[in-house]
Amino acid sequence: MINKIINRALKEEELKKDEVLDLFKSRSYEDVARIFEAASELRNSKSRMIKLTSTVHLTNVCKITPKCKYCGFAAKTSSEGYFHSFSKTEDEISLAVQSIEKAGIPRVSCSGAHGYKGQHAVQAARIVKKNTNLELLVNVGSDLNQESIGALAEYQTDTVCCNLETINRELFNQLKPGERLKDRLEVCKMISNAGMELSSGLLIGIGESYQDRVNHLFFLKEFPTLGEVPIMGFNPYLDTPMENHPPCSLIEQMKTIAITRLIFNDLRITVPAPTIGPENVKFSLMAGADNVATVIPDQYPLDVKGVGSPQCGNLKEVINTIKELGLNPQLKETLCPVKEKGITKI
Repeated sequence: MINKIINRALKEEELKKDEVLDLFKSRSYEDVARIFEAASELRNSKSRMIKLTSTVHLTNVCKITPKCKYCGFAAKTSSEGYFHSFSKTEDEISLAVQSIEKAGIPRVSCSGAHGYKGQHAVQAARIVKKNTNLELLVNVGSDLNQESIGALAEYQTDTVCCNLETINRELFNQLKPGERLKDRLEVCKMISNAGMELSSGLLIGIGESYQDRVNHLFFLKEFPTLGEVPIMGFNPYLDTPMENHPPCSLIEQMKTIAITRLIFNDLRITVPAPTIGPENVKFSLMAGADNVATVIPDQYPLDVKGVGSPQCGNLKEVINTIKELGLNPQLKETLCPVKEKGITKI
């Protein structure tokens, strides 16, 4: 049965919900290994190029109350996270993104806390596009409105991320009591309606069922500009209400990555190095991922901690891991000066 489903996926036939659920329920070593092999084969049939994405965290001053129960990013939530408040200046953002480009990393994610109606994301987009040729993803969740999404489009932002994390409404409300799922859904719709590439993914290991994951993955198909699906495994942060919740197992992360690849054969599947663990990046690639995020170069000028885990991926180590698997890290070998685009500053 599993082989039949996998063969349909390799032929790029659309899988059904019950077939995907059967893949998630696979238990034998042979079946799970076959799922991983098929996902890797499907990715390689499109490209053996692995994208690298670095990061700039704009601010951890979050105005959501009460805070998400697992958050170690917002100020005062975790002693091992970003405990002290910060908001990066324009100069700090500019220096950080220029160091990323100088290292050859082609893409940056600019993310920040809630409470700014997306204006911190718009400011970051202006700085990145004025000072570099980097591909840009912005991720401020549902802290966007029509005006800020329009401004992001004006600055030619490549991708806008709004992770739903789970579409199990009861679980969402339990873990994120200061947010509403419908607000995240509305932002995803606005991004897609604006014709911008949408990135939206799953946080797994938080108490969801396999059926929840299946429903979530199929729900994402409703967004016509979906171009990227991040798969994030839960890791507990010290001092948070979920500090004793077990971390998501590596095998569950690999299985979810691989099954996502079998469903979305031509989309970018992203794994942040902190959520899977920098030492486990190779396993995400073996399962069919094609974008490693939170990759930090040696000369990065700012202190950075990962979202989901304090650890980050070191650029040199990530490159070595990719090459050891016979894959090709996407690096910029020549850097071109950016010309002033003549866009009005905010």
